[in-house]
Amino acid sequence: MTNTGKMVYLALLLAAAIVLHIIEGMLPVLQIIILPGVKLGLANIITLLTLVLFGGRESILLVILRVLLASLLIGTFFTIPFFLSLAGAISSSLIMAGIYFIARDHLSIITISIIGAIGHNIAQLLTAAYIVEQIAVFAYLPYMLLLSLPTGFFIGLLVNLIIKKQTLKFQINKCILFMN
Repeated sequence: MTNTGKMVYLALLLAAAIVLHIIEGMLPVLQIIILPGVKLGLANIITLLTLVLFGGRESILLVILRVLLASLLIGTFFTIPFFLSLAGAISSSLIMAGIYFIARDHLSIITISIIGAIGHNIAQLLTAAYIVEQIAVFAYLPYMLLLSLPTGFFIGLLVNLIIKKQTLKFQINKCILFMN
């Protein structure tokens, strides 16, 4: 892939991540029913996909740009939700990139996603505790960790399906080109 092609592909992934970030913010049902601040992490589909397709550096850059640009679009730039989102996104991206680099042959994308979700929640709580100067926010930790299992699993499963479909599509196109 050329540098231009890579940049275009990453720009499309960034746009998709921003859209998912914004759409997820419009789903207050989860936050009302489950816990305040709880989200599915839909934009992490793109983060994890970028990690697998392009590598850790690109996924970390994508996550930073996503949080910055989405917060500008929805009006949360430099607010508490912005800092919570940024801390969680960067930490989970760093954790997933590190684990993927070290153990991708031994751990599934689903496992890496779950670990990233756990890291995201811990970073958000650390940031919240720092901002409000209260350690009491860690009372949320058991609930957030419990919810990070199904959300991390769901995100990892979706990325796994996307990658398998993409690989199959590539193999089919390769066979068609070979036959012609």
